[in-house]
Amino acid sequence: MRRARILTGLLLGVLSLLLLREAERVLPEETAGRMRNVEIPVWQAASPAPTEIPTLHLPVPRHTPAPTEEPSITEEPSPAPTPFEEPPPEPTPLPDGSRILPTTILGGLSVRNETGYELDVGAILEAGPPQRLPAEGPQILIIHTHSSEAYTPAGLDRYEASDTNRTEDERYNIIRVGDELCGIYEAAGLRVIHDRGVYDYPSYTGSYGRSGAAVEAWLAEYPDIAVVIDMHRDALGSEGVVYKIMAEESGTVASQIMLLCGSDASGLEHPGWRSNLALALYLQAAVCESYPSLMRPVSLVPQRYNQHLSSGALIMEVGSSGNTLQEALAAVRLFGEATAPALLALAEP
Repeated sequence: MRRARILTGLLLGVLSLLLLREAERVLPEETAGRMRNVEIPVWQAASPAPTEIPTLHLPVPRHTPAPTEEPSITEEPSPAPTPFEEPPPEPTPLPDGSRILPTTILGGLSVRNETGYELDVGAILEAGPPQRLPAEGPQILIIHTHSSEAYTPAGLDRYEASDTNRTEDERYNIIRVGDELCGIYEAAGLRVIHDRGVYDYPSYTGSYGRSGAAVEAWLAEYPDIAVVIDMHRDALGSEGVVYKIMAEESGTVASQIMLLCGSDASGLEHPGWRSNLALALYLQAAVCESYPSLMRPVSLVPQRYNQHLSSGALIMEVGSSGNTLQEALAAVRLFGEATAPALLALAEP
């Protein structure tokens, strides 16, 4: 019996060995068929798979130590946020449901030409403006065709509106901004008349006719006035968005400013429009030298907007309806400080 048990054990051992060799021959072929084009991560081959498989194609989190053998990374880690860094502000909602969105319009020494005339900006700058400020009497007239134009109420700058972004309260409308520029120019030694009359109320229609008559009256009394600035507040927006145009000057929260020149492209007589454009570019260059982002491109348009009444007439758009009064005041201070010396340089001895 003992010999029979030994013989049976040997036979079972030989049979097991034969079955194992056959399994080793078949298993790789079947495995190769099932595992084709599958890559096994290094950590999986070295140790049992973890309960959660790590993501191999994202940056290693900053708060965890890097593994001894880093996985392949296809994206650069994002830079660490600076202390107290805040996300960009969401557009500010207005009562009518539209939203205010800050933006900056690149300007510099450029002209947005809406006419068919060809311009050589370099040649115009090189020639300089023809205007000369008189040695005596008023030199500059500031007027407001749309006197009631106002800004988005903010902080203590709240007013009783006569219409959307309009008020007759001169403490909060474009007349207040004109006061600021007038004060800066006078402090620099320039002689300025600030016409604080209201020409767009009670009727907006006919504003330019009324302000034009006022300009003619001032020029009849003081014919040597060399510069006439019609100061406005712009309005930019579309599809429920109102834009607040912001300068990007360090340490100053200010709106942007645009100078607009009319022409005779509409067919109306305006022989002096090139002189006006030369003055606009002269002032634009003076501002851009100190505050590169303050100015939007100079705008040349077919309409003449009363500018045929003087060879030194400009429309000046200070900010937009999305800006606040304080942003507009900051902008006109920068503009005044930069342009006052340039205007003084045009004064007759």
